[in-house]
Amino acid sequence: MSIESEHLSADNETRRRRFAADRSDETADPQWNQQSPRGGPRGLECDGVCGAHLHQEGLDGHSSLLCTSLPLSPSAPKYLCTQGSHSLHALDDEWVEVPCKTTISAENEVEAQKLANNYKFGFRKWKSHVTERPFEERSEVVKELYSELNVIKPHTGSLISCGNVFYVILFGWWLALVYILLSLVMFTTLIGIPYGKLCWNLSGYFLWPFGKSITKGVASDRRPKRKDAHTFTEDVEDNRGASTFLLPTPVEEIVEEPQPPLKTSHWKRVSTYVWLLLGYPVLVIFHSLGCLLSWLLVVTIPVAKMNARAVGSILLLPPEEVHISPVTEPQSGEDTALLCCNHAINGYYYKYTVDGINVFAVNLLPLVIIALVIGYVDKDNKFASSEVKFATAIGSIIPLSYYIGMGIASISAQSNFAVGAVVNATFGSIAEMTFYITALIRGHSQGNQCLQEIVKAALTGTLLGCILFIPGICMVIGGLRHREQRFNSRSAGVSSSLLFISIGGVFAPTMFSKAYGNLICEGCSSTGTNASTNTSGPYVCHNCHYDLGEKNSTMFHDHIEPLVYSVSALLPAAYIIGLIFTLKTHSHIYDIQVGDSNASGHLGAVVHWSRWRALFILIVATVLMSACADLTTEHIQPILSQPGISQYFIGVTVLAMVPEIPEIVNGIQFALQNNISLSLEVGSCIAVQVCMIQIPLLVLFNAVYDVGFVLIFSDLHLWASIFSVILVNYIFMDGKSDYFQGTALVVVYLILLAVYFYAPSPAGC
Repeated sequence: MSIESEHLSADNETRRRRFAADRSDETADPQWNQQSPRGGPRGLECDGVCGAHLHQEGLDGHSSLLCTSLPLSPSAPKYLCTQGSHSLHALDDEWVEVPCKTTISAENEVEAQKLANNYKFGFRKWKSHVTERPFEERSEVVKELYSELNVIKPHTGSLISCGNVFYVILFGWWLALVYILLSLVMFTTLIGIPYGKLCWNLSGYFLWPFGKSITKGVASDRRPKRKDAHTFTEDVEDNRGASTFLLPTPVEEIVEEPQPPLKTSHWKRVSTYVWLLLGYPVLVIFHSLGCLLSWLLVVTIPVAKMNARAVGSILLLPPEEVHISPVTEPQSGEDTALLCCNHAINGYYYKYTVDGINVFAVNLLPLVIIALVIGYVDKDNKFASSEVKFATAIGSIIPLSYYIGMGIASISAQSNFAVGAVVNATFGSIAEMTFYITALIRGHSQGNQCLQEIVKAALTGTLLGCILFIPGICMVIGGLRHREQRFNSRSAGVSSSLLFISIGGVFAPTMFSKAYGNLICEGCSSTGTNASTNTSGPYVCHNCHYDLGEKNSTMFHDHIEPLVYSVSALLPAAYIIGLIFTLKTHSHIYDIQVGDSNASGHLGAVVHWSRWRALFILIVATVLMSACADLTTEHIQPILSQPGISQYFIGVTVLAMVPEIPEIVNGIQFALQNNISLSLEVGSCIAVQVCMIQIPLLVLFNAVYDVGFVLIFSDLHLWASIFSVILVNYIFMDGKSDYFQGTALVVVYLILLAVYFYAPSPAGC
């Protein structure tokens, strides 16, 4: 063997050992399991470079590459891919782009099942957790959100901030004023002087509570006096002549003093009941008002917690046990912290959840009760106008849609595939279907053809919003944070193909009627008569449309109606074929695997909603949704009668997109976590369900209970939908997205909204 070959072999051996050591360090490092070298792309493919590797010639002449691309969050999917390749020279570096397998890892099996359902075609995409997350594993920011403000923490930085000044302006001054007035009242009673002093001290606290703490401790006259080290030092100085070996050990000595006689129990004092009669009820009212206002503002929830602790704990204690002191002062070991708040505003409270429900949905839930009360009690519009009733009814659909989505996700995550598919198919479109059916029934009973056109406009608006707006806004927000995002172009191609089939099937009767229907015009008049030829001039006609009613019953009943029923049968069949294709025969397109690496540590997962509780909430939310939809259609007429606003625009925007607000929020959250694939699937899944499930169900409902619903859309709906599908397929071709592509989709959507805004009102409105 030559010297050169010996050096080369030694070099190869050194590189091999170094590479093996690096791999073992990366595997042992816990941070390696949380963050990828590239920032953890979350698409369904490793579309970028996997890594540089060295090949070493072995006995078989082959080597293997293990490429790992792990996400930033432990609850997000992990991506593992292996690639075998032929050996090259030992000093050659090679960058390889390989597809990879998506392994979903979560805190427990229920969360893993929910994440796996997100990638399944036809299942509702849900971002929020359906189980309680281990509190000790959450970040310090999240722990601060759920703090009860009963821990004394030294503040960092200046306490004079915009949020704290905002507290003084909005809450502090009038709370302090109430306490000052109550202190004067309690002083005048003489027997309530201790409570007067307490109110006076609390007035200063609630005016500026930052940097202060309220503690519960023993009264100062009942605390044992301690002989500290300083006193002991004085004793030692008095015994300087004595030997140091004879001196006692310097320990803290408790000097027992004569105890004062035991005081009467707090609940046996007359002053306590004077306080409960004169002072406490007033403070309950004002603190409840402050708690409600600060809770509704969300970012000021710490103020709500502060008011709640004052009413529930501090104001019911004996006044001598309530101590207010700056945070910098040392606290006695016998004191118990009751309240300490250094910041009135926390911008992260938009993440706050109550029993798994986002705080915004919780705050909007009382709107449902208000809508039902003023809608069904005030029939004569004495206390609220129809416009107010319409606004509250349409707004109450937002929290109900969120609760329905949470219920669907909870049941699907705790059940098998069959149960999850049935729940998603039945309740997935319940929010929209309740409005469509109630509108059609009311329009048919009142002979109002306009409501049928509003339903068609809402259907088209949902299509346009899910095809253009939801993917567009997700691309914009995700692109601004991650520059460029990648997604599985093949899985997106499946959704795009189904969209083409859906649009073609839904608008087939419309195109057929345009080709073979009879054009009927009303109000035709001649512009004049030609004297030389004694013939009339050209006619000017108004309200021209294709006749599909009784005047042309043969055309409709013999040709268009059978076509509508045929399409309504074929579209659900195509949907089922899509389910089989993506979930059974070609499931490798998504290549989703559920890993159990993290789930093993949390086998006893605590779900927010059990299956029976989720089912009960689903049923109740569906009933309430039907009632709110009925109120919406009952009070929509004044909105439609507004001059200058096309009825098309109201149907395409408000009625179409309000029920989809929870889906828009989910899509944006997926995009922010660099999972643009699910963001795009959110819109595509809804659009496909509108065409392949909702519209055939409306046709079936009309066949059973005739409400006059005809699957013929206006030209504006037809061309807007076709153009949108073509555009979004062009955008999805390369498997990459950025904020520019998203901006293009959003701008096109806004242009179409402008067209609908200035469009003439539909016939019958």
